[in-house]
Amino acid sequence: MSTTFPDEVDEQALAEYTARYGDHNFAPVVVLIAAYNEEDALPAVLDGMPTTSCGLGVDTLVVVDGATDATAEVARRHGAYTCTAPQNRGQGAALRLGYRLAAQRGARYVVTTDADGQYEIGELPTLLRPLIDDEADFVTGSRRLGSSENPQLLRRVGTYVFAWLVSALTGQRITDTSFGFRAMRVEVPNSVRLEQQQYQSSELLVGVLARGYRVRECAMTMRQRLAGFSKKGNNVLYGYRYTRVVLGTWLRERKARRMDRSSSGSSVDEQLSEPARAARD
Repeated sequence: MSTTFPDEVDEQALAEYTARYGDHNFAPVVVLIAAYNEEDALPAVLDGMPTTSCGLGVDTLVVVDGATDATAEVARRHGAYTCTAPQNRGQGAALRLGYRLAAQRGARYVVTTDADGQYEIGELPTLLRPLIDDEADFVTGSRRLGSSENPQLLRRVGTYVFAWLVSALTGQRITDTSFGFRAMRVEVPNSVRLEQQQYQSSELLVGVLARGYRVRECAMTMRQRLAGFSKKGNNVLYGYRYTRVVLGTWLRERKARRMDRSSSGSSVDEQLSEPARAARD
């Protein structure tokens, strides 16, 4: 799967965005939402967005992933910057477009949350503070450290299994690999190879860990979605595909590190990102 950016769909979305908003810059913090057919849940999410957090201005960016309903109109009506992709590709592709747009338009931090209202935006300062204090490069919430209203036993078991797998592969303890409420320095997701159109949460997390960025988990709350239905599909199929992405990303990053060391003759220490080396020293 190509990682070329921008592709034709991205180009069309960016052209429409520029025509609508001109040459503006974002506030230091951008809350990024990938949305597909979420016209019912999205208004409450957007109406609850703060304009400041931890003393920094906050803008909201909704990337509409080829929706067939009024998601884009709803997002604009409720005050969000709205980038509309003309084709449905998946949450991963939509977020990748949003990461690039946030970086191009001057944001310092990007925060991801979902369009369905499952995450508590009031917990935003908890995510941002470690970044602002230069204690982390990537901060993710964890329902296991916090709480979850999801009653599905299979999903809860899957959270434990995937956390164990990622922890074992990367050597860093992670309790929740798919929590969608995350904050990061804007350069972090733009420096990681992102190929997944849909199952992107584990690819980003494993990639970030593999590149030596400082990752922190915080206790967070996960609620039932406000409206609509999950786009993740069958639990068993989702679990299989998620596992494949975790293992595939880990193997890809491991191979890339070996090739880098072989070609440059550098030590393992030199392969760490600058923020990771600075944090360790």
